[in-house]
Formats: sequence, structure tokens, C-alpha cells
Amino acid sequence: MRSEAAPQPSGLERFVSAGKGRGLRARRRFAVGELLFSCPAYTAVLTVSERGSHCDGCFARKEGLSKCGRCKQAFYCNVECQKEDWPMHKLECSAMCAFGQNWNPSETVRLTARILAKQKTHPERTQSEKLLAVKEFESHLEKLDNEKRELIQNDIAALHHFYSKHLEYPDNAALVVLFAQVNCNGFTIEDEELSHLGSAIFPDVALMNHSCCPNVIVTYKGTLAEVRAVKEIEPGEEVFTSYIDLLYPTEDRNDRLRDSYFFNCDCRECITKEKDKEKLEIRKLNDPPSAETVRDMIKYARNVIEEFRRAKHYKSPSELLEICELSLDKMGAVFEDSNVYMLHMMYQAMGVCLYVQDWEGALRYGQKIIRPYSKHYPSYSLNVASMWLKLGRLHMALENRMAGVKALKRAIAIMEVAHGKDHPYISEIKKELEDH
Repeated sequence: MRSEAAPQPSGLERFVSAGKGRGLRARRRFAVGELLFSCPAYTAVLTVSERGSHCDGCFARKEGLSKCGRCKQAFYCNVECQKEDWPMHKLECSAMCAFGQNWNPSETVRLTARILAKQKTHPERTQSEKLLAVKEFESHLEKLDNEKRELIQNDIAALHHFYSKHLEYPDNAALVVLFAQVNCNGFTIEDEELSHLGSAIFPDVALMNHSCCPNVIVTYKGTLAEVRAVKEIEPGEEVFTSYIDLLYPTEDRNDRLRDSYFFNCDCRECITKEKDKEKLEIRKLNDPPSAETVRDMIKYARNVIEEFRRAKHYKSPSELLEICELSLDKMGAVFEDSNVYMLHMMYQAMGVCLYVQDWEGALRYGQKIIRPYSKHYPSYSLNVASMWLKLGRLHMALENRMAGVKALKRAIAIMEVAHGKDHPYISEIKKELEDH
């Protein structure tokens, strides 16, 4: 017999949001920094590059993890974590041994395999589905273009190729729906510096609608999602999170929302476009650039951002840094340093510097980024917190303790609201401050 739905989180209710479909609404007041609810992952998968530094089961970051005795590729805190993860890890363990270097399903395929296994072993509603069940996820199937459908068929082929031994598959049409649901409702779990740790399904978190002026933020404690208020929320107000990076101007944000989630945003920010002028700031020159010159440069910036995204997969760090420097030089003739397209390429350049351990170079870029970030992003932004954190750690590494302490404290101030004061990341940063 199927169990009844678990009780809804206190002070919240599912409702029909005008023009948006399902949504989440507050039934009482929530203060800034207050936890609205938490949601354990329905299922999660650690990204391959983090194996060995994080537990495959609970995602805890620690040294001295024990590896799976069979595949030698999954790592765990202890026997308990390993046993708990076995129903999911067994989908991959023998396949990783058999395929060796050729075992390379995408993270989406790995996550979808785990959903299929979970649905088989736990047909009843789980603790992750108090407000919304996985089976209720939107797929937006009718809105998929041919390219997206083809990508899904490639994922289905990979699912059959790598997981045939341990999975019972529904028919192709059902798999298309499931992959479309995962693409629209999956979450990426990130660490305190916004480095990618893995992917997960958090059904109750997926109930929240999007706004570019969100009143909550989602953070992660291992494989537990936590939702906290970043604005005061009054009874009867809808609870909004953001699905996308909010750095960019209105047109770019809505391009991303249409492409990934199939809607346009009608929040105050998108209607008024009040931040767009600052985000697209033009250099103050005696001979100002023409509107056409500005339009052409915006088009160039969008193209170079896409070019860099592709180049990361096959170019060397020095070649990537050259793309950043050349594009910054070209855009800088028209754009101010605080322009979001300049900031985007500075952030990429900083990432390359960090990768090659050029701490001075990374610090130079980070110092140019942090003030405009603080202006362009909403209060209590994880992007701003992670930038202060990186700057603090860079200053400490370069033995500039005073600047390091100041930056780390700025990061903690944001994280205490976004992550909660008792989060392990905050304890770790405080320990860094004590150790220096």
C-alpha cells in the first residue's frame, strides 16, 4: 500500500500561482536568514572529478576516505555511507570495471539512472516529496526543439549502453519525458567557492518559481538542500528562488530562461530593466561610441563568451588566458571595467590563473571584480560571498593577513545569512582565520 504524503513544512503551502502554475507560498512571516525548509536529495550523484576528496554517499569533504574494494573509484567516509550508497553505486560499480577508461556517461545520464532505480525500490512518496512528487515534474515536452530531442535520444542511448545490467527501462517515450523532467528540474550542488560537486533531484525545492528578485536562496549541506530567506517574507507572499545567474542584463537572462525553462520572467527587475544601464556601462569618452558600435560590441561579447565556453574543453590554459586578455582589450575600448561582459571574461581569466596557481594574477582579476559584483548582484549573493572568500584565501596565501582577514569576514557575513550560522563551511573559514 502506498504511504500518504508526508506533512508539509510548517508555515508554507503549495498553491496555484497566477500565470506560473504551481508555486510555494508563505503562511507566516519569515525573517532574513531564517530557514524556510530543508529537503534531502531524492537522489544525487557526485561529479567524477571530486571523487577521492568528497564522499560519494553524503558528499562530505574530508581526507582519508575509504575506496570501494571492487571498482576502486568510489570513496566513502565509512562503512555506513558505503552501505547506504550501495543501491545506487551498484548501478555503476561493475560497469566501471568492465568499461575501464571508456566508462563516460554524462552526469545527467548517471542521475537519471539513479531516479529509475529509486522509483523501482521506493515507489512510495519519499521525505523529499512533501510538497511535490518527482512524477509531477514539468517536462515541457511540447516545447522541445529537434536539437533538444536529439540530445535526449543520445542520453537514452548512453543509458542503455552503460546501465543495461542493473536497470529495467520504461519505453522510449517515457524515457524522453524523464530526461526532459531532469533537464528542467535537476539541481547542481556547489561548494562554498561555487565549484561544481554534483547533481541532484530536490522535488520540494523544484516547486518554487523563479524571480530575478528572489526572496530565498538555496544552499547545500552535503546532499541536503536548505532554503533560507534573503528578504523579509510576509504571510501570503509567494516564495521565489532564482534559476539562473543574475549578473547579466534582462535580455540575456530571459534568453537563458527561455532556452532552459521555456518561459519569460515578468518580475519587477525584468519589467523595469532598471539595472541594465549600470550592467552595460559604457566608457565615458570625449567622443562617445555610437549606438551601433555599442550594439556590435555587445554582440561580440556574447559570441566570445560562447567561444570561451567551448574552448575550455580543448585549449590549453595559456591559450584560454589569451582569449580572455584579447577580448578584454577589445571590449575595454567601449565598455567600463564594471560592465558585466568585462566582468565575465575577468572571472574566466581569474579561473585560469587559479588553475595554473598564478595567485598574484588571480588576485588582480578578483580585486577588479568584487566591487561591481557587490553592486550588480542582490544582497546575500553566493557569487559575491564566494568572490570575497577566494580573495581572502589568495591574500592569506600571499601572506597579506590583514586584507585576507577582512575579505574572509565579508564572506562570512553573507554566508551566515545564506548558509546559516552553523554551516560546516563557516566553521572551516573561521578555523582558517584562527590558523593564520
